[in-house]
Amino acid sequence: MVEQVTKGIRVSVDTYFEGSFSKEGLLFYAFGYKVSITNNSTDTVQLLSRSWDIYDALNAQEKVIGEGVIGKKPVLNPGQTHTYSSGCLLRSPFGAMNGYYTMINFTNSSQFQVYIPTFKLSATHLLN
Repeated sequence: MVEQVTKGIRVSVDTYFEGSFSKEGLLFYAFGYKVSITNNSTDTVQLLSRSWDIYDALNAQEKVIGEGVIGKKPVLNPGQTHTYSSGCLLRSPFGAMNGYYTMINFTNSSQFQVYIPTFKLSATHLLN
């Protein structure tokens, strides 16, 4: 697990390898990740959007930007945690991801970025 705290918001990420499959003659590696976002600040906040950088050992970096997370824009009161699971496909058995969430603080109506720490994606069964 990796963790990072930005302005009192803790982001924790666990990763796992889901398997590989072939599609149209190409081999893909599927990875899952579970993210927990905990509001350790004294203010109520809402997650508005996400920005991911996905690094594949064999391919160029991919950027994914979108609203919310898995169709939700969770509101977190002080002390609350929102957890969700998602995944990505890589052409390589190794890669990494990082990024940030854009959030709004309801106390002062300001938007801010909460950083998602870099986490590794690896098909550990392929390591020596």
